[in-house]
Amino acid sequence: MKKLDESALGTDFYELTMMQGYFLSNNNPQVVFDMFYRSNPFNGGYVVFAGLNDLLKRIESFAFSAGDIDYLASLNTFDKRFLKYLEEFRFQGRIDAIDEGTIVFPGEPLIRVEASLMEGQLIEGMLLNTINFQSLIATKASRVYNASNNGELMEFGFRRAQGPDGALSASRAAFIGGVAATSNTLAAKVFDIPAAGTMAHSWVMSFESELDSFRAFAEIYPNNAILLIDTYDTLGSGIENAIIVGQELKAKGYNFGVRLDSGDLSYLSREIRKKLDQAGLEAARIYASNDLNEHIIETLIHDNVPIDSWGIGTHLVTGGSQSSLNGVYKLSARQMENGSWLETMKITNSFEKATNPGRKQVWRFFDENDSPIADLITLEDEKIELDQDYLFYHPFSEVDFFTMRQGRFKSVKPMLQLCMEGGKRTKLNPPVKELQKYTLEGLDAFHPSYKRLMNPHIYKVSLSSELKRLKTRLAVEGLQKLNNR
Repeated sequence: MKKLDESALGTDFYELTMMQGYFLSNNNPQVVFDMFYRSNPFNGGYVVFAGLNDLLKRIESFAFSAGDIDYLASLNTFDKRFLKYLEEFRFQGRIDAIDEGTIVFPGEPLIRVEASLMEGQLIEGMLLNTINFQSLIATKASRVYNASNNGELMEFGFRRAQGPDGALSASRAAFIGGVAATSNTLAAKVFDIPAAGTMAHSWVMSFESELDSFRAFAEIYPNNAILLIDTYDTLGSGIENAIIVGQELKAKGYNFGVRLDSGDLSYLSREIRKKLDQAGLEAARIYASNDLNEHIIETLIHDNVPIDSWGIGTHLVTGGSQSSLNGVYKLSARQMENGSWLETMKITNSFEKATNPGRKQVWRFFDENDSPIADLITLEDEKIELDQDYLFYHPFSEVDFFTMRQGRFKSVKPMLQLCMEGGKRTKLNPPVKELQKYTLEGLDAFHPSYKRLMNPHIYKVSLSSELKRLKTRLAVEGLQKLNNR
């Protein structure tokens, strides 16, 4: 039996009905689809692009089983000839994408799919499902990481995530975004990332006394004794009993920690730190949880609280205030019968929703400190040289532009890279530890103003002169056709 994420039924139903329509009408040219998102989540300044390697793995194994075909036949919607075609279906297209873990921005193509129309249409739902969710959670994790001043984060969200599959993807994405460990044991195994956990209040409550519970835990786990001290009275029995056990562990050569899961974390952590230090337990660590998010953590960090590690659950693995990333998948070109390519775009009265036509590339410009300063979306055959000036046109305005002078940038990088050809991966699947390192290094390269939680500086993503002219011409021609009907 195929895994659920390998079944080609993991798509929206209308993709299949459209696909059959293309099949029966013999309308299946080579096309180009772009995946991009429209606006930054959390009112932030960026997105961490995540989920790509999971997506490529799924596409490689994407197929209809005999049971899938039987189910589709039972719906009395699909022609037998089309079902026969699906029996042998495998994705044979090409995919270019920005490297997973890259910091990206609205409007720029993150994934470019070149395939037959039927192939490109079928993978739309799975592509958006994978990329939108993991990019959202990786971005959230990076915001928490920044808010904690690059502190130690533990992801505790398994029980609050959207089902087992959502929990697994969330743990992967959160690690890419900067967390140090996860409580999700399966995710730790599958992705080879550290597993972490302390104890629940039920552990403390199951013993005759709080002290007995702490001693039992410390005896079993002397190397990882993190004691939950707020079951009864944090500053009364909780910290006092923890100090007794901490001193016993110290005498045996072990360190320990205490965890707070309720109350005023600023006040309590200061009082606890004072008590621990007075007891000679200066090395003891303080862990905090309790419905944390990046804004709470940032406030506590600014308040100089003595908290060493942060446990984040619900607000991290669900996206918190942001339910989804608004990524979309749009047709940008199709091949004509004579082999030439026809650029296409969505034309709408809302200019900000008009898409960018053609086969495109994204170029990132860097200053003398190797910090990104702006991105330029161009047509694929445009080349960027270091000894030229370039006009950067605002993607939604007809009149706004600026000139990138050749002396202002030191280097430039094409962002879309080949990662699948003929339905087979052309790049190895990097471990998530490498993806996390790449993400954090990339994030560190940006000026802090782009990473502010509130009112971040807007990173410039612009259109080249050629792309701007093409988009304007197609928009005018499209509107003329509409008006002449």
